[in-house]
Amino acid sequence: MTDAAFTVSFAGPLVTYQDTGRRGHMRYGVSASGPMDRLAFDAAHAALGNLPGQTAIEISLGGLSLTCTSGAISFAITGGDFGVEHRGQKYRSWTVLTAEKGDRITIRGGKAGSWAYLTFAGSVACTGWLGSAATHAVSGFGGGALQAGQTIRIANTSVRGDRAGEVPRPGFLTDGPMRVVTGPQDQHFSHEALERFLSDRFAVTDAYNRMGMRLRGPELPLAGALSIPSEPIVRGAVQVSGDGVPTVLLADHQTTGGYPKIATVIAPDIDRLVQSRSGDMVRFAAVSAADAVHAARGYLGHKAAYLEQIAVPRGSLDQRLMRENLIHGCVLD
Repeated sequence: MTDAAFTVSFAGPLVTYQDTGRRGHMRYGVSASGPMDRLAFDAAHAALGNLPGQTAIEISLGGLSLTCTSGAISFAITGGDFGVEHRGQKYRSWTVLTAEKGDRITIRGGKAGSWAYLTFAGSVACTGWLGSAATHAVSGFGGGALQAGQTIRIANTSVRGDRAGEVPRPGFLTDGPMRVVTGPQDQHFSHEALERFLSDRFAVTDAYNRMGMRLRGPELPLAGALSIPSEPIVRGAVQVSGDGVPTVLLADHQTTGGYPKIATVIAPDIDRLVQSRSGDMVRFAAVSAADAVHAARGYLGHKAAYLEQIAVPRGSLDQRLMRENLIHGCVLD
C-alpha cells in the first residue's frame, strides 16, 4: 500500500468532509452532522470494500474538480445522478474508477439529485472534532469545507480493479409521498391545516442547505402558541414558523428549538427527500408510530443485505469476462 494526493482545482459551495457523525455533541449545542444521504454514503464505502463510516467527500450541486498529483487509487462515486469526467471519458455516478498521477476528475450535478459522495480506497487525512470528521457546515467544526488549491492526502491507498465498474443502485426505496408521524405539536394546528399538510403538494425552495429544506405551498396557520419551550430536535422534524411555512430539518439542524413541529419524516424516507432539488414537488402521508418503527426495521434489513451484496469483489477482468459467457457457440467453415 502507498499514499496518494489530489489538488482541488475547483470546489463549489457545500463540498465537505463527512463521516457517520460525532457523538456527545448535544452538550455543545452542535448537531451530529454526517452525510445528508446516509444510504449513498454507506454504499460508496461498501462498493470499494472500505470499513463502514470512513471519511468521504460530500459534493453539492456546485461540483468538484480534482487532479491526482501522486500515487494511484481507486475511488467510488454514488448519490444523486451526477456527471463524472475522467481520462476524457464521461460517466454517471454510481461507479468505481481508478486515478493515477496526472488524472483529472470532475464531478458535476447531472439530471437529478442534490448530493454525491466521493470515497477513496484508503484513509483520507483531515482534521476532526469530537472524534469525527463530519463537518458541521454552519460552524465549520469537523473536517471542513474544501477550497481550490487545497491538497487532499490519502494514506494506505490501493487499486481495486476487482471492484471497477458500475455500482448497482438500491432497488428497495419506496416511491410516493414522504411518510411522517404527526406531532409532537400537531395540537397547535387547526384540523384544516393538518389536512392541507397531508393532502396538498409542496415545492422545494432555493432555501435548502444542510441545515434544512424550506417548502413552498399552502400556509399552515397555527391555532395556538407560536412559541413553545425549547426542546430537543431530531433530523426530519417539520417545524412551522410564524408565517405558516414548513421547514424540514436535516443533517445540520439546530439541537433545540421553540417553533411547533407539525410532523417528523420517518428515517427510511429522509435519504430520498434530501436528493430533491429546488422546484421538485413533495407530498406527505401520515403513518402511525408503530408503522414507522416497522418500516425502519424493514428498511435497515434491506439496506444491510444491499450493502453486503455490493461489497463482494467482482473479480479480475479475465474472471468477469469468463462469467459473462460472451461466446455462445461457433461456426466452422
